[in-house]
Amino acid sequence: MREGSEQLVLREIEDRDLGVLFEHWTDRDAIRMAAFTSPDQNDRTAFERRWARLRSDVSTTNRVVEIDGRVVGHIASFDLEGRREVTYWIGREDWGRGIATRSLQEFLQLEATRPLYAGAASDNAASIRVLAKCGFALVGEGRGFAHGRNEDTDEVVLRLDA
Repeated sequence: MREGSEQLVLREIEDRDLGVLFEHWTDRDAIRMAAFTSPDQNDRTAFERRWARLRSDVSTTNRVVEIDGRVVGHIASFDLEGRREVTYWIGREDWGRGIATRSLQEFLQLEATRPLYAGAASDNAASIRVLAKCGFALVGEGRGFAHGRNEDTDEVVLRLDA
């Protein structure tokens, strides 16, 4: 099937989606790639508490990403330290298919706040490439503790202005 030909839908997260999202949340390779994750990746109770909090927070926009009716990830925006940020997570089995780029392009129609920020581990070339394709530009670098790697990790900050 041609890349991008499947039907992509962003919809509200429902209870039935949490099992798939938890599988993504506990994928060791994805955790290492994302780097800046929760410290309790294998704790289902903590996962469910986190999603209950996020889903009830009216300042946070959360969407599940579906391709042809199959949940493949999620995308969200939230306020952090006085700025609006975007984050996304696509299940590893769907990496390299353009889904993250398509999801972010669609989500940017829903999330109108500008500037909009995103962060990534500096060696997460795929995520940085997705952000750049969607108009984000590198505006900063830093180093922080990454729970997904259990070590300090270089990170980049990107911003979408228009």
